[in-house]
Amino acid sequence: MPERAEERSKQPLPPLAITVPTGRPSLAGPRARPRGQAAQGGKRAGGRLYVIDGIRLLAALMVVAHHYAGTWRADRPGNLIWDRPVSEIMPTVFRVASYGWIGVEIFFVISGFVICMSCWGRTPRQFFISRVIRLYPAYWFAVVFTTAVLIAVPGVWERLRLREVLLNLTMLQSGSGVPNVDGVYWTLWSELRFYLLFLVVVAMGLTYRRVVLFCCVWGAVAMFAPVADLHLLELVANPDGAWYFIAGLALYLMHRFGQDLLLWGILAMAWLMGQLELGDRIDEVERVSGWRGSVAIFTVFLLFMVAVALGHTDRIRWKWLVTAGALTYPLYLVHYAAGTTLIARLHDTMDPRLLLALLTTGFLLLSWLIHRFVERPVSRLLKKGLDTSFARLRNADARG
Repeated sequence: MPERAEERSKQPLPPLAITVPTGRPSLAGPRARPRGQAAQGGKRAGGRLYVIDGIRLLAALMVVAHHYAGTWRADRPGNLIWDRPVSEIMPTVFRVASYGWIGVEIFFVISGFVICMSCWGRTPRQFFISRVIRLYPAYWFAVVFTTAVLIAVPGVWERLRLREVLLNLTMLQSGSGVPNVDGVYWTLWSELRFYLLFLVVVAMGLTYRRVVLFCCVWGAVAMFAPVADLHLLELVANPDGAWYFIAGLALYLMHRFGQDLLLWGILAMAWLMGQLELGDRIDEVERVSGWRGSVAIFTVFLLFMVAVALGHTDRIRWKWLVTAGALTYPLYLVHYAAGTTLIARLHDTMDPRLLLALLTTGFLLLSWLIHRFVERPVSRLLKKGLDTSFARLRNADARG
């Protein structure tokens, strides 16, 4: 992506887009077959992967901590969030939170895993509807909520013009050269491009062979696109995020079909390319965390995901993890611009650690309310409307 260094550095610290969608947003959790069921062609069966819901929330909390107390923007003199550098106010918190940006890469890997799982056996129509009802309800609320906060508490972040806010509701603003209402939305652009590419495979019918071929072709294009200096090719290939999604796809194939040398090779390549991208992120945007520590965290995460893929965490069936996973996407969408605005206004009123705890707890509660009273009902309405619309299209085609 040619604008990576220039454009990202202008945005409030990019985190994850964490839109790690699942097949049914009201349940907010990935499902596979219960272990022990018959599996064709060596397919691996599996129950609900509760642990992935927990990883998603942990990654979101990493990003929240980073944005509030671990980014260089909060550690430079005269920053807009705190009255002085966070490394002076909370040195230990700052050192830990400075690595929280890796939550973005964690989300991308999980997204590759979960999208492949939830799309297996689905039609392109089902895939499209599932993505719309998963992504848009909470996102629409977040755009309106964040805009309202920036209007109510001016002077911290620049508020966009009305026409720019309205375009943000499409989730396509990055492709139109329009700023994001909240800087964290940049990851949604990566997610959308992944969905568009993977839709091609879904339309062909997901098989082990086709997903492996997709990983290899996408990875090759992502490697060569920056060198080719073709903007359109980079835009489609998304070299900044491609290998994280590919890692997730390979991990799901391990989960469904079992491990083999080819899948280990794809995962190893994703790790090698990922560590390079981590270094680029540190040099260009993050600036406060070390490369070795970042790679170590990412490596531990990938090894843990291998354990998940191979079934070693199947005994973890804590019901509260389903709720934890449901909070992840809304929390990611609403925490940054609104949260840092509140920090800027309240940092003199209480202990900074208490302020961070209260804000994080408050946004978790808000995320639950969004999930319960926005995502669920609006998703049901959208699904009903889209199902009716596609039925009309089929009937119109049948009538000629």
